[in-house]
Amino acid sequence: MLQHLFYDHLDAHSKTFQRLEGLLPELLQAALWMADAIAGGAKILVCGNGGSAADAQHFAAELVGRFQKERRAWPAIALTTDTSAITAIANDYSFDAIFSRQVEALGRENDLLLAISTSGNSANVLSAIGQCPDLRMKSIALLGKDGGKISPIADLAVTVPSNVTAHIQEAHIFILHLWCAMLEQHL
Repeated sequence: MLQHLFYDHLDAHSKTFQRLEGLLPELLQAALWMADAIAGGAKILVCGNGGSAADAQHFAAELVGRFQKERRAWPAIALTTDTSAITAIANDYSFDAIFSRQVEALGRENDLLLAISTSGNSANVLSAIGQCPDLRMKSIALLGKDGGKISPIADLAVTVPSNVTAHIQEAHIFILHLWCAMLEQHL
């Protein structure tokens, strides 16, 4: 019985990953935008909720630290880590504003926002992307399912073609690691 569960999960995971090839143009464009931002002295802001918050922190840490190659540190901030700011903003405004207020405070022209949402419908992520045009920032959305409400408002949407949150998250971490490798190769 448990053995069948293993094979079912492995099969579903494999099918999701096979469909990622169709995202190659968006994956390459996103990597180039990130490379341009870093090379131009701009920073990357990253946000998401739950598992996507963990992915945001992980990605920012890989950029500031290193992925596989020794290199200078790159400017990246996970908007998911400052509990004082998050709780103050949620208390004084609303939970929907926890990322947008930080983008407003920290974002500058030519910076880039990487917004992660498995559903594509996270209101606080949607609100953060909404700050980007006024600040002349580009937004990249790493999404799942059908891309939700976020897909049409992001400058670039990378949508993992799956309806299973776990498989979307597995693909997201693969994509984030791929972008790290691409940035280290390109820069």
